[in-house]
Amino acid sequence: MIKEICVPKLGAKMEQAVLVSWNKGVGDCVEEGEALFEVETDKVVSEIEAEASGRLSKILVQEGEEVLPGRVVAEIEVAD
Repeated sequence: MIKEICVPKLGAKMEQAVLVSWNKGVGDCVEEGEALFEVETDKVVSEIEAEASGRLSKILVQEGEEVLPGRVVAEIEVAD
């Protein structure tokens, strides 16, 4: 099963962010709650945690790209 990972809305006024860095690469094992990537808003850099455990199967947004809240940035392959 595939779990899509989206950019969360980090505040009421958040309109966009920049994906600063990935802490994992494609093929790496990921644990739920582990810091998966970082985004920068106009106020702060925030670590975003993985929402599921499994294997990072796709990265859809590269470092330095602007993202909107709710955008799918990666996929984690989880065991059924």
